[in-house]
Amino acid sequence: MKMVKSLILGSAAGLIAMSGAQAADLPVKAKAVEYVRICSLYGAGFFYIPGTDTCIKLGGYLRIDTTFNGNVYGGPAWSGDLGQGNRYRDYFAGRSRLALTVDTRTATEYGVVRTFGQANIQFNNFGTGNPTAINTFPASSANGLMTAGGGYVAVDMIFLQFAGFTFGKSASAFATPWHGYPGNNNSFLMGGHDSVTGVNNIQYTVQFGNGVSGTIGLDDPTQYNRTNLLNLSLAANATGVPGPTAFAGAGVNSYGGTHAPDIVGNIRVDQAWGLFQISGAAHLVNASYNILGPTGAPNNLSEISGHPEDKWGGAVMAALQIKNLPTGAGDDFKIDATFAKGDTKQVVSTSGTSPSFAMFGSTGLAGGYQSIGFGQTADAVFLPIANGGTGDIKLVDAWGIRGAFNHNWDPYWSTSLWGSYGSVRYGGTVGDLTTAKGQWCANYTTGKVVSADYSCNPDFNFAQVGVITRWTPVKNLTFSAEVGAFFLDQKFTGSAVLTPTAPKPTAIYEFRDQSTVFLNVRAQRNF
Repeated sequence: MKMVKSLILGSAAGLIAMSGAQAADLPVKAKAVEYVRICSLYGAGFFYIPGTDTCIKLGGYLRIDTTFNGNVYGGPAWSGDLGQGNRYRDYFAGRSRLALTVDTRTATEYGVVRTFGQANIQFNNFGTGNPTAINTFPASSANGLMTAGGGYVAVDMIFLQFAGFTFGKSASAFATPWHGYPGNNNSFLMGGHDSVTGVNNIQYTVQFGNGVSGTIGLDDPTQYNRTNLLNLSLAANATGVPGPTAFAGAGVNSYGGTHAPDIVGNIRVDQAWGLFQISGAAHLVNASYNILGPTGAPNNLSEISGHPEDKWGGAVMAALQIKNLPTGAGDDFKIDATFAKGDTKQVVSTSGTSPSFAMFGSTGLAGGYQSIGFGQTADAVFLPIANGGTGDIKLVDAWGIRGAFNHNWDPYWSTSLWGSYGSVRYGGTVGDLTTAKGQWCANYTTGKVVSADYSCNPDFNFAQVGVITRWTPVKNLTFSAEVGAFFLDQKFTGSAVLTPTAPKPTAIYEFRDQSTVFLNVRAQRNF
């Protein structure tokens, strides 16, 4: 009995000792780690990158939209298969896009160091089923882009800001804050500058106080600020072969390499009542050679043929925004007006390239096949001395105005009424080979069969008008519908035998003003 008692007491002591040891081994509850720390210095959405003093914001949007009787994002039917209205045109075009943005900021003794980038992951059909156009973007990989599971990544802004400087792909200092979007959804409202997707540049901004600032910059014009520099010793038809059948323009684009950046700048006043801005730009127009091949490519005579002297052009713009209109909370009015000489992209501008126009319609002309209206967008022209010209670059003038009135019906519904008007002018008179217009018309009319009432004039005007209504049922989710019209006022009279791009036939075409209407519907979620 005494032995059993000892065993029981020993076992109990062992269990107590084991329990004490296990209790001592239990981990002490650790202090919670703050993995995400909010950064309130730069507005909502920023947080500190763990282990650093850099704040970061991730954002973007998802957008789905479809355009009827137009190209993606509301591109009017003003050229190509859409302008022709042929069987290759798409009755509608859609695009799905996921935009991702990364914004970082770090406070330093020199001020805030900022980096920003936006990548767009998207898919659309890139136009028509016309075999001559289907591979144009880009030719080497269009099939992969257009098939199921295809798509591509595009880059908008990528820039670094430090001590007042901006380096990288950002909006030009010439631009207004709204670019080509005073109130519209579509990416094709012309009449002024649009670098909403960014341009490679270097800029410096000074804050003078009381909302007044000034910016000066150097922009790379290669992709975003060149239209055409026309060598009028050549006349290209739809296939790029010289001859009298050229139907929608004269000459061949003969810009040389990029020799100088655009010099741009602005003075801007931001106040509670709105904004006022004046901008200026200087743009170098420089040609390649006097003698070129049929499509503008050089040949073995090009270098020894010489070239015209470079010439500087430029543009000026004034912009105004008026906020807090008495028509409703948040209502505003935006307008900008631009004049350019040798810098037509500042007026005939979209978020991409500048269009030239070739639109077809009906005709009442006896023996006529259809009517045509066209406008060739150019920065300048030249006709070499060997071809009967003056040999110098002659700058083309352009001006435009655009704006929008934006009204909020209530917190959920809003409407914008927008419009623009612009003009492109080739200086001089027909028949005077010392002027741009005389040289252009001599190139275009030579060899053509024309009517008795035919007259040549490459000048043209354009007008746009539209309305958009938006519904925002919950914050950052918007559904919208936009209707827009485009009008081309061309200056030719009479008719001529022309050979347009196939499938149009060689026939008599009457010169006449043209117009088109589009509908765009969109759903967008911002985050």
